[in-house]
Amino acid sequence: MVLFHVLMRNDISNTSPEKGVETVLILDFGSQYAQLIARRVREAGAFSLLMSPDTPIEELAEHNVSGIIFSGGPSSVSEEGAPICDARIFDLGVPILGICYGMQLGCSMLGGSIEGAKEREFGRSSLHVEDNSGLLRGIPADTAVWMSHGDQVNQLGDDFRVLATTATCPKAAVAHTKKKFYGVQFHPEVTHTPHGVDILRNFLYEICDIQDTWRMSDFMEEQCTAIREQVGDHRVLCGLSGGVDSSVVAALLHKAIGNKLVCVFVDNGLLRKNEREFVETTFRDHFDIDLRVVDASREFLSDLEGITDPQEKRTKIGHRFIEIFKESAEHIKVESDSPITFLAQGTLYPDVIESGHGYSGAAANIKLHHNVGGLPEELGFDLIEPLRDLFKDEVRKLGEVLGLPDGIIWRHPFPGPGLAVRCLGEITEPKLLTLRDCDEIVLEEIVSANLYRSTDQVFAVLLPIQTVGVMGDGRTYESVVAVRAVETQDFMTADWAKIPYEVLSTISSRMINEVRGVNRVVYDISSKPPATIEWE
Repeated sequence: MVLFHVLMRNDISNTSPEKGVETVLILDFGSQYAQLIARRVREAGAFSLLMSPDTPIEELAEHNVSGIIFSGGPSSVSEEGAPICDARIFDLGVPILGICYGMQLGCSMLGGSIEGAKEREFGRSSLHVEDNSGLLRGIPADTAVWMSHGDQVNQLGDDFRVLATTATCPKAAVAHTKKKFYGVQFHPEVTHTPHGVDILRNFLYEICDIQDTWRMSDFMEEQCTAIREQVGDHRVLCGLSGGVDSSVVAALLHKAIGNKLVCVFVDNGLLRKNEREFVETTFRDHFDIDLRVVDASREFLSDLEGITDPQEKRTKIGHRFIEIFKESAEHIKVESDSPITFLAQGTLYPDVIESGHGYSGAAANIKLHHNVGGLPEELGFDLIEPLRDLFKDEVRKLGEVLGLPDGIIWRHPFPGPGLAVRCLGEITEPKLLTLRDCDEIVLEEIVSANLYRSTDQVFAVLLPIQTVGVMGDGRTYESVVAVRAVETQDFMTADWAKIPYEVLSTISSRMINEVRGVNRVVYDISSKPPATIEWE
């Protein structure tokens, strides 16, 4: 989608979609599973937000908090500099569930002691339930759980009771009788704990008394109301690319404010084959949205001349987008007395987390996103990010509620910088033409093999190397194309897709025979992590 990469401000914090929505706050102590906890809570019907452990207690209380979860983490509670939260959190009167490190921290803060386990537990373990009420209601007396810890609770403080044990962890699940604190040494959020989702649901519904309020149709209505209140009599500019995120943003805004929305599609010369025609036909002709098309391909390609560093590419593209939008806004202002005051962006929750914006938890700044970080003041827009708290699959659900066709809802993601980050090294017109043709072949064969819906992102990458080959009786020295296909639920983690060999063979054969200048095709079998989905 058309988005911005800006580093001028970092002042956008996470807020729940609506003050009245019951919210479960997840304090991230550095767990590799923190995002998974957030997803599990949402799947169970409650809204969740990741927060930093050092978030002021007053800020936590601003949300309509129904429950709090302390995540796991790699630290030891007793070591210097270990993450901790405000002790007043136990006085909020809100149920708290501590997971692994979160359990150890909560128990320590409530009078217990932690020590290194005599036998560390990593992997599957057998849990024996001693109290099957409340948190462990309906859980079998003996069940498998997933452990990953070196420390464990040695002594419990007053008013604690043990709920479950394992052979090496006598306090595998506990509850405080006065402070509404519960702890589990295992990880209920992972699939390796078969009844983990049941335990989380018990926490949400039995203990927090959540009313199962997280519904996408409610989210849509709440966002429409919030957008109308925010926009008033002003107009909104929305960057539209035809991808899932920007399409859902446009449809949501159009439902909320109608003709106060103006969409701008920028042809930056870095698009997929026939992308411009697809966007114009779909949104202008079928959805009756006010769509303006700007051809700025020359300007973008000129900016990228000689640039090989991927972050510099993103920066150049982001700055040029800003200039294009400033010019577009000025032209639109001339047409109407109603000013363009707001800019809408399709920022998603993984964008916020990966870019290190929105909450200062343990997430590292993995890459620079065009759609995270605020706007430069000179642009003169206020920001609207209605999808900021959603994961990718939730955006698709919202698209369904809004009535968007499957062809848009299930489109694979396309990066904001476009083919600039799939054409490695310097960007040139001939390279882009080669990449477009290769990418089209990949998508055609994936669709033909009925694999488009079972994969989540598939594309071609043009590598900045050449290899020797033989065509006919002659020696060639031509380009290498990589094919990337992944399966994922939330794009925070991903596994490479097991595309059938015959499909890969057809893709390779077609590329080498139909696209001039390509003599080798390779398949990327890297997962995320350690690799990212995009190559740059």
